[in-house]
Amino acid sequence: MLETPFTYRDNIYHVEDAPLDDIAKKAGTPCYVYSANAILSRYKAYDRAFGNLPHRVCYAVKANHNLAILSMLARAGAGFDIVSGGELYKVLRAGAGPANVVFSGVGKTAAEVEYALEQGIHSFNCESEAELALIDALAGRLGKKARIALRVNPDVDAETHPYISTGLKEHKFGIDIQEVEEIYQRARWHSNLILDSVSCHIGSQLLNPEPLVAALDRMLSLIGRLRAKGIAIEYLDLGGGLGVPYRPTENAPSIADYITRIRNKVEGRNVTLMVEPGRSLVAEAGILLSRVLYRKKNGNKEFIIVDAAMNDLIRPALYRAHHEILPVKRDPSRGTVTADVVGPVCESGDFLAKDREIANVFPGDLVAICTAGAYGAVLSSNYNARTRAAEVMAAGNGFRIVRRRESYEDLVRLEKV
Repeated sequence: MLETPFTYRDNIYHVEDAPLDDIAKKAGTPCYVYSANAILSRYKAYDRAFGNLPHRVCYAVKANHNLAILSMLARAGAGFDIVSGGELYKVLRAGAGPANVVFSGVGKTAAEVEYALEQGIHSFNCESEAELALIDALAGRLGKKARIALRVNPDVDAETHPYISTGLKEHKFGIDIQEVEEIYQRARWHSNLILDSVSCHIGSQLLNPEPLVAALDRMLSLIGRLRAKGIAIEYLDLGGGLGVPYRPTENAPSIADYITRIRNKVEGRNVTLMVEPGRSLVAEAGILLSRVLYRKKNGNKEFIIVDAAMNDLIRPALYRAHHEILPVKRDPSRGTVTADVVGPVCESGDFLAKDREIANVFPGDLVAICTAGAYGAVLSSNYNARTRAAEVMAAGNGFRIVRRRESYEDLVRLEKV
């Protein structure tokens, strides 16, 4: 496991060498705080583990699309996995080359496909024959050739939360592995498509790598059958999915061990392997910094009310996801309390923790909501007309605001009376 960038020093929680209370003074709360070095070290762990095997590490932009993160990864040599035209726009604005971009997603619009073709992206991960026909027609109109991979549903149980499992027959994603060979054969009639890739993605937050390895075995067998039929597959996109520990009792797979394991299966097969990590690059590299507003008791029930809410971090309400909550200033003499940690939003579902034993914090204290770098800020909203949080990037003992806090004026900027 890679080291966490968040540690206590003299009982003050730090990100790298920067005290979080200093960040709160400048950026206010709630705010997201990311570690630049943690993100880069995790990307490099993927890249190094491939050794000399031809490969691409394409960051899954949906996990966190802050421009500072995208720009940093682009400079480090990462590719990008996108799922919308907006994500493509952000990736290009961050300085990435379009030839390093893979476009995934089950519902690409004609406008998005055309935009991606005009920019010259590397390839499309396609999920239906109708999508193949659309891309072929648009590519022909533009005088271009489009590299495509069919996203194969290998029917492997990812053993994860049902909302983030994508590899079974009942899911909306992908094409049944039993049908995909015939679809490749029919796709040869599309003169503007380059059929040299296959892809799959069975889900995310996998703490057991065995389903990923099982999916790889099925994909390698499929490649052998396709090549035997004259379809020259050069690229295998294995998707992402590697999980991270959200609880102290959880153990996540080693990035290096996992990639080494799949590399050993792929070596000698004359294929370029692509992976699309998202959560495993950024989740542990981020926290949501929040301030305690009130303490409240209803009968025997204790509530700690903080200024972060479900509009800032929806994962606990949406998935019942667990995020450790730690005091920025640690004082063991205060002891602990069992409480619900809740926000100001007018919903009973607005909680960050339920019946959690946490440090006995009081109004004015700062808390760090941990492992929030993935699917945090990107899922935030303006519900209850709340302004979205600032985002901060830390490196060494320095930090800077990389997304300012929204103002009330921002809330109405696009509206008209």
